[in-house]
Amino acid sequence: MRAAALYSAAGSLLLAGLATPPAGGTPGARAGSAASPTSAASTTSPASAESRGVAVAAARAKAAGIRFGACPAEQEAPDGMRCGTVSVPLDYAHPDGKHLTLAVSRMPATHRDPRNSKRRVPRQGALVYNPGGPGASGLAFPVIGVVPEWKRIAAAYDLVGYAPRGVAPSAPLSCVKPEQFYKAPSPAPVHPSAAYKRERIARAKAYARGCAQRSGKGLRFFNSLNNARDLDVLRAALGEPRLTFMGASYGTYLGALYATLFPAHVRRMVLDSAVNPAPAKVWYRANLDQSAAFERRWTDFRAWVARHDDVYGLGGTAAAVQRAYDAASAKLAASPAGGTVGPGQLQNTFLMAGYYDDYWPSRAEALSAYLKGDAKPLVRLAAPSPETAKEAENGSAVYSAVECNDAPWPADFAVWDRDNTRLARVAPFETWDNVWANLPCAYWPVPRQRPLDVRTSRGATPPVLILAAERDAAAPYAGALEMARRLAGSTLVTERGAGTHGVGLGPNRCVNAHVDAYLLEGRLPGGRAACAPRPEPRPAEPAGRGTTGDRRDALRGKG
Repeated sequence: MRAAALYSAAGSLLLAGLATPPAGGTPGARAGSAASPTSAASTTSPASAESRGVAVAAARAKAAGIRFGACPAEQEAPDGMRCGTVSVPLDYAHPDGKHLTLAVSRMPATHRDPRNSKRRVPRQGALVYNPGGPGASGLAFPVIGVVPEWKRIAAAYDLVGYAPRGVAPSAPLSCVKPEQFYKAPSPAPVHPSAAYKRERIARAKAYARGCAQRSGKGLRFFNSLNNARDLDVLRAALGEPRLTFMGASYGTYLGALYATLFPAHVRRMVLDSAVNPAPAKVWYRANLDQSAAFERRWTDFRAWVARHDDVYGLGGTAAAVQRAYDAASAKLAASPAGGTVGPGQLQNTFLMAGYYDDYWPSRAEALSAYLKGDAKPLVRLAAPSPETAKEAENGSAVYSAVECNDAPWPADFAVWDRDNTRLARVAPFETWDNVWANLPCAYWPVPRQRPLDVRTSRGATPPVLILAAERDAAAPYAGALEMARRLAGSTLVTERGAGTHGVGLGPNRCVNAHVDAYLLEGRLPGGRAACAPRPEPRPAEPAGRGTTGDRRDALRGKG
């Protein structure tokens, strides 16, 4: 997934997996020989050094607990939210070695039933949330309890968020100086030239070197397996015998890893916008499938704009809207809007419409205004924000470290060039920008792992609730089907015909009823369940505002 877009002026950070194998062979195997990957089997078996290290760290965390107190002033925490820390080993094979301090936030259960003010709701424990990424912070998550759709959950559970390892303030990683992270305006060639590809290869190599130089020898330990181990230490520190967890996007992969590694420690688990956990998809092939899925969602957006041509005047067909977009991109290449918004910033901004359809009106309005001579709406949405450069650079560094460390990647750019040139012929919108975001993994300077074979057996772990939107671009639906196959006894709830990334406890009452029944009562629908899609956005609605936008911003920890 394209990290740059995740930190655009509008955006939140989410990763996802995708599903079609790359054309022509298995480049992952080729990358493995160059990267000397560690076998997952050798590091995750019950008797492994890492497993013993987790047991040691969890026992210490349980004894120490978490001292919750006032949150740091920069978090601007609401009344009632408390913050603390938990210590985890950098390397679980050496639990007595260097430790990292993870930041944790908590809002205690309210015990107030929103449907009956006289009824006191019993506490069910802590609900830990991971917003995805990798590279997103969940520290703002407990604020979500004030949103109406979340009040029943907030009555029964302490809402717990945390910043995963590497995500500020939890031992933050860095790959470049933050002031150099944003380079605007930037190009976004749909069919890049050979010279442009050479330039991007050089930049990817420099970025990978910078990650090693600025993050030190411990860089290899920032990976998904250690993220799952950290989650078990956090569970113990919270005093929870078993974990109740909700993960979104990449957070669903983290949850699936946790269920595989610690099946007896699972209480309930909601995996929202599930990614494809198949080892062959982590992460090179996942990104190919994601680029294909974004093309479908981009078509959905253009069709919606065309249906509202009377409002936006961008054309009455999806093809006409594409021509309007292309005209704006060419115009920005010749003269960046506000001196900062070029074709790259335009593409970043419209990519967010592929994640969230409540962003559709603002994007369409900005494009329409720009082509009519008013650049201000587009600049407001798309201009890089120097104030957030440090946070953005940190998130990008964590994203790269985790994805690159997790699995082999093709070490030969010819493989990337072949696969993505073919894909760009049918899916030009996102393909090459996705390549540039992930290309540092081709030149990653530390050993890679082989992905764990995510799988649970029936009865070994409680049933898991999986949520998915049928037209999700960031987490294509095939991944949710694969997740359901691999987690025995799980139930998949599908939002039919919808494409917003993030399904649970939003505007869809049908989906919410399933989440509430599961988290509050442990009930799951029999077999697979389907819900009708949420309504399409109306042109008059400002995107990213109101209940849905507020909910998402709190979940992602991004403003």
